[in-house]
Amino acid sequence: MSEAPERKGYVLTLSCPDVPGIVFAVSKHFMDEGFNIFASQQFLDEAADRFFMRVHVHDARDRELTVDEVRAAFASVGTRFGMTWLLQDAGYRSRVLLLVSRFGHCLNDLLFRTSIGQLNVDIPAIVSNHPDFAPLAANYGIPFHHVPVTSDTKAQAEDRLRQVIADERIDLVVLARYMQILSPQLCDDLAGRAINIHHSMLPSFKGARPYHQAHARGVKLVGATAHYVTANLDEGPIIEQEIARVDHSMSPTQLVDVGHDVERLALQRAVRWHTENRVLLNGSRTVVFR
Repeated sequence: MSEAPERKGYVLTLSCPDVPGIVFAVSKHFMDEGFNIFASQQFLDEAADRFFMRVHVHDARDRELTVDEVRAAFASVGTRFGMTWLLQDAGYRSRVLLLVSRFGHCLNDLLFRTSIGQLNVDIPAIVSNHPDFAPLAANYGIPFHHVPVTSDTKAQAEDRLRQVIADERIDLVVLARYMQILSPQLCDDLAGRAINIHHSMLPSFKGARPYHQAHARGVKLVGATAHYVTANLDEGPIIEQEIARVDHSMSPTQLVDVGHDVERLALQRAVRWHTENRVLLNGSRTVVFR
């Protein structure tokens, strides 16, 4: 006997000034509209006096509604409370563009997790300033765009990147160890929809071979930070961080391996939470409903 099909679901995320009645209004709206609340999370930032909420609802009436119809019905609630809100089909697969240079551990991890269904995303393209990972992209059947970048061609390279983003209808750009600094204008254009990963030993060990620098100083922890991209290099709102203990017995190469592991973990969590609409911006910080 086959299982009953899963009911149509939607995810609402919102933030607004904190006033009485927000949770009641949201819950009553969905009840009146014929939805069951499958999951609900909320958080009040008392210092900012701002309220955040994520609600996952199922259609109890099994109707053939479009997401635009569900959004239109909720709009009056959003307006009444001055909400910044997003309502999306719970099954929507975000279209993710991966950028990479010459370190492929994060790229390979995201491709593999997507291929086995751990990430509910589509990856329609990979862009790199080097040709190294064209064979890896081909193994997954994903178009690979080699876009070299020099100081003289940076503007043209970003124009090409913009074209790929537009042509492929990209929802999220992931810098999977893409070792190029995006222009302030491109950072602004991608605000809230571009994620970067870097080792979280900054600002102590800047520049080349940071794990070798860390080894020389005898660090006991290495870590990684996944954050939204802003014009302030490596200072965007943090989504996730991961750490691992290390000790004196480890070589610089072993520190690199541990560092790559934590980079993979932090980045894939950030991508998953973002594409599941679990991350809300809160000024220079984030609220993450895990």
